Amino acid sequence: MLTLKMITEQTDKVIAGLEKKHFANAKETIAQVLDLNAKRRSTQGLLDSNLADVNRLSKSIGGLMKEGKKDEAEAAKKQVAEIKEKNKVLQAEMDQAAEEMQALLYTIPNVPYDEVPEGVGAEDNLVVKMGGMETELPKDALPHWELAKKYNLIDFDLGVKITGAGFPVYIGQGARLQRALINFFLDEARNSGYTEVMPPTVVNAASGYGTGQLPDKEGQMYHCNVDDLYLIPTAEVPVTNIYRDVILDEKQLPIKNCAYTQCFRREAGSYGKDVRGLNRLHEFSKVELVRIDKPEHSKQSHQEMLDHVEGLLVKLELPYRILRLCGGDMSFTAAICYDFEVYSEAQKRWLEVSSVSNFDTYQANRLKCRYRDGEKKIQLCHTLNGSALALPRIVAALLENNQTPEGIRIPKALVPYTGFDMIK
Repeated sequence: MLTLKMITEQTDKVIAGLEKKHFANAKETIAQVLDLNAKRRSTQGLLDSNLADVNRLSKSIGGLMKEGKKDEAEAAKKQVAEIKEKNKVLQAEMDQAAEEMQALLYTIPNVPYDEVPEGVGAEDNLVVKMGGMETELPKDALPHWELAKKYNLIDFDLGVKITGAGFPVYIGQGARLQRALINFFLDEARNSGYTEVMPPTVVNAASGYGTGQLPDKEGQMYHCNVDDLYLIPTAEVPVTNIYRDVILDEKQLPIKNCAYTQCFRREAGSYGKDVRGLNRLHEFSKVELVRIDKPEHSKQSHQEMLDHVEGLLVKLELPYRILRLCGGDMSFTAAICYDFEVYSEAQKRWLEVSSVSNFDTYQANRLKCRYRDGEKKIQLCHTLNGSALALPRIVAALLENNQTPEGIRIPKALVPYTGFDMIK
């Protein structure tokens, strides 16, 4: 959530940033926020003035009674009562203005950094780096869904029977490959100084609002109606909410957490896109990195996270590219975001496997995640997160890019985790 300080002191910059994100009616919405804030502040001023009058009159009543000025004392009591009634109305008006302003602020996305490129969609994203090994496949190369069936690794039809489309069942070496990747990603994160946590995979609405999934992504989340709980779309939600309503000490920063969880996404509106196989699932495994940091250090933290994810793809021997997302393709909450994509040689397309974002103070303001600096001042933290990595498309690329006439080769870095070097 944008701070009122930023909106009031950098109004033009905020509007320009929102327009870069293609947020509709940016000027009108910000003007409405400013009007509600002005109403709230002016009403607060009247309340404060009235309260001072009440205190002054209340103190005078006792003195008037002692002086025998009963009529004046009664008049003062009547005036106090009238002011208190007026204050009830003013308080209700102020509360309503504050409530409307808060609800409006929740609908406004984060402002992108200056280095975020202009653009409307994925076609306008900026490729900043390409790497990895070129892949030469047999002429009869198969897509991963056919490889999964050939080697009995993943049963998509069984998942449909048990639950529905988008909930695959991993079998035998397919299940072992999944578990190997999870352990590999967690070990790499711990080796980079991240503390592993195992959070719940359902959260309350306050957690959803804290990280910005609510109200923006409400239709994309699975909702448990009876208990008013949500299945998490990413471990970012529960892990970042560990620090909701917390004041940290500057010496604790940066905080570095990692977590493996199952993730759940309804993917509403994705019908008609390429959803075959592992390309787009409703339930999938993911290892997430979350950082809480000081503003002056968050840019370095972001780069360290980018380097970490790139290092994973290098060790997995996959062809990859890194994109800086344009304003129109960025998430609601991000100030800047880089996507990592791996190339699927069999499908002849790029598959997104990670988004690494810096949210600046946007999430922290929602969460009330703060720290006490060296001068004992309370400041908002910066929050960052990134997938390291999401498994489905990694598995798809590993199967497709490593197929040989003898079977599917396992990258050397994964062999200690799988216990086998070929899927035959």
